Amino acid sequence: MPPFDPLYTAIVIVCLVGGVLGLCAFLTLSERKLSAWMQDRVGPNRVGPGGLLQPMADGGKFFLKEEVIPDHVDKIFYIMAPAVAVGTALLTLAVVPFGSTTPAPEPSASVAHFEQQQAEYQQHFSFVMNPGMDIGVLYLFAVGSLAVYGVILAGWSANNKYSLLGSLRASAQIISYEIPLGMSVIGVFLICGSLNPEKIIAWQTDNGPYWLILFQPLALMLFMTSSYAEANRLPFDLPEAEQELVGGYHTEYSALKLGLMLLSEYVHLIAGSFMLSVMFLGGWSLFGLEAVSDDPIIAAVIKLLILCGKMFALCVFAQLVRWTIPRFRFDQLMNIAWKVLLPLALMNLICVMVVKQLGAPLIVLTITSGVLVIGAGLFSVWTAGSVTNPKRKVVKLPAGIPAGVTYAS
Repeated sequence: MPPFDPLYTAIVIVCLVGGVLGLCAFLTLSERKLSAWMQDRVGPNRVGPGGLLQPMADGGKFFLKEEVIPDHVDKIFYIMAPAVAVGTALLTLAVVPFGSTTPAPEPSASVAHFEQQQAEYQQHFSFVMNPGMDIGVLYLFAVGSLAVYGVILAGWSANNKYSLLGSLRASAQIISYEIPLGMSVIGVFLICGSLNPEKIIAWQTDNGPYWLILFQPLALMLFMTSSYAEANRLPFDLPEAEQELVGGYHTEYSALKLGLMLLSEYVHLIAGSFMLSVMFLGGWSLFGLEAVSDDPIIAAVIKLLILCGKMFALCVFAQLVRWTIPRFRFDQLMNIAWKVLLPLALMNLICVMVVKQLGAPLIVLTITSGVLVIGAGLFSVWTAGSVTNPKRKVVKLPAGIPAGVTYAS
């Protein structure tokens, strides 16, 4: 375990949190620009050159708007909810690598050898807030699941039926999608032998390098889909659903409190994109580009840019998904989690366990992932989509009712 240095930790926290918050601001701009491009519109173009200063104008608007607290709300929990939502989202960044990392040494039978390894390890700079945490991914899931409390507090304290319905939807959705989210990466843990994100990156860089997307493409799709649902991103934004619930769980919020609620969504998106890059896309490695320079500072900067570039590309992909796939109905949303993602995650995990037990080459997992995806597609065609969209039988009304009138049973 690396020693605790308060100054180093404070610098990393300030840089990471400041960078993430700044990126959240400009992700709003990129989302509006992408949506305008996909819908053949212009998008923001009035504030600054090409609209680049639009995030600053939006941030100033949140700060300067009047703080309105309705009389009918439970004020303590109403004010607490935005802080809980954004606080739990920021806590997930504690174990997320955002640049060059060096895994902590394994325990050794010789004390002298272990101390030598520790001394060498402490000479390396790791771009992670809490390096050497062996339960890093488990911590991420545990803290990320606490975000539902902010949504529930917001919906319940608002004393508004639309807000309450939104928070109830959010609780059911987050709890349901946490199961395939966790099960999708158990195969990664079995392959790498660790829950430490730094060691997962080291496995991918030391073995080939082979990114785990080659052996676990199905797990990547399951993790990505579940992370979008956890962040309430379209097409999984049923807790907000402005066409149905006005504004969902944040209907009664305005000004800075609303800004914090919206900020938590983007922080979850950034953290999820970082973890996707770490667990499936090789982290800071990119086909040898990270080793073009022997200078440690230049190499560290290159690795930082590679990992952050992968994260940003995944964020842009999530924004493209938002404006491509329409929102699901709530029954379809739950059926996808329980009847599609969960069985696929379970079958993928069984395949990984069998391959590891038999000592078969990992390329077998690539084949099994393809077989599972094709099998799920054929099963969907065979059932005519009735798994996620059950068909209702329509029968004639009893005699005496005007002709042509039917009802669903």
